[in-house]
Amino acid sequence: MFDFVMSEEEIRIRDEVRSFVRNEVSSEYLQMLDRDEVDFPIEVYRKLAEKNLLGVRFPKEYGGRGSTWVAECAAVEEIGVLGSAIGCVYAMPSIVGEAIYMFGTEEQKKKYLVPMLKGKLVSAEALTEPRGGGGSDFFGTTTTARKEGEYYILNGEKRFIAGGKSADFILVYARTNPDPNVPGHKAISAFIVERDMGVEVAYTYNLLGFRGMGTSRLVFKDVQVPAENLVGEENGGAVIFNRMMIPERLTSAAGAIGGGRAALDVAVKYSMMRKAFGQPIRAFQGVSFKIADSVMKLDAARALTYMAAKMVDKGLNARRMVSEAKALATEAAWEAVNNAMQVLGGIGYTTVYPVERALRDARLGLIWTGSNEVMRMIIQHEIYKEYSRGERPPVRDVEEDAADADKTEEKIYD
Repeated sequence: MFDFVMSEEEIRIRDEVRSFVRNEVSSEYLQMLDRDEVDFPIEVYRKLAEKNLLGVRFPKEYGGRGSTWVAECAAVEEIGVLGSAIGCVYAMPSIVGEAIYMFGTEEQKKKYLVPMLKGKLVSAEALTEPRGGGGSDFFGTTTTARKEGEYYILNGEKRFIAGGKSADFILVYARTNPDPNVPGHKAISAFIVERDMGVEVAYTYNLLGFRGMGTSRLVFKDVQVPAENLVGEENGGAVIFNRMMIPERLTSAAGAIGGGRAALDVAVKYSMMRKAFGQPIRAFQGVSFKIADSVMKLDAARALTYMAAKMVDKGLNARRMVSEAKALATEAAWEAVNNAMQVLGGIGYTTVYPVERALRDARLGLIWTGSNEVMRMIIQHEIYKEYSRGERPPVRDVEEDAADADKTEEKIYD
């Protein structure tokens, strides 16, 4: 029903991914992922690459399809039906690829971006740390990189690295200015670190959901990273990080919509077949209104996500819209999955239906790529900034429309 806001090419890419989701990934494989019998769904990753479906928005010369962010979001939504792990597998080339494409050298693009989009290299992104920095306090990172001749010597740890157990290379942020008086946003750099340079997988997490991704804690002990693997400028990592939040949060939003939609599908079908008191339970408003709420909020989240994507495609400042999309979509998905479980009742709490897995997956969306509390911090900051700068002039002074607007002595602000 959202085809009217999409081009023919965007619809075609979405339909290709939809066909892939329907035909190329078995239910048994998804169950293997959820049992953590797979470290990384490399088979799915390579199949996607074979069909030229990874990083569809990147130029064709680097292995993409030269398409748009709208196409990418539509594709991620379809993949999201398979769960958050495969959704992340699909999104990671877009996330890491953003840094390389926007800030990397031509040599870095040929060495890492091209083979990644061909499915020959697996990437990961390392932000969060066990202590001191990362996560919501990204600029407090304590991982360091010290320049010595033609190398940077990397020391530190990163945790919760999706795909960390299997990645061929990792985009790592580290502090390159040791002066404690220099703020973090002026002291951090980004590096492409190959696994064979000495990256240690210290621990692989057992997770509530999002299984089969080899989510790990990585340790860097005097890892020698060639200077040519610096992405962008030294101490210029803040610019890269801020740009990376676009693909991180747009793909989080789109993937969550797919996951919520999958749970909604189960609930709708169940409510049409399950009977109570002599009629299908969809006849009861206590059930059908939960379906309506889920549809309404997922549609709203999709509309906001597509509009944010269009802003990025047009080169506009989409920081607030992207943050809104991520928060709204992940919360809409969480509500849709909870509603689905409520509609199914006790059977939804079992493994007879996939709603319990969807519930475990959906909970992560509210935390990762910046918690939704951080999204709200960004949203309020951006809107106040717009008003303070006069960037949102009102159509009229609405205050004057009050019946007693002239009682200025009653308007006390101090």
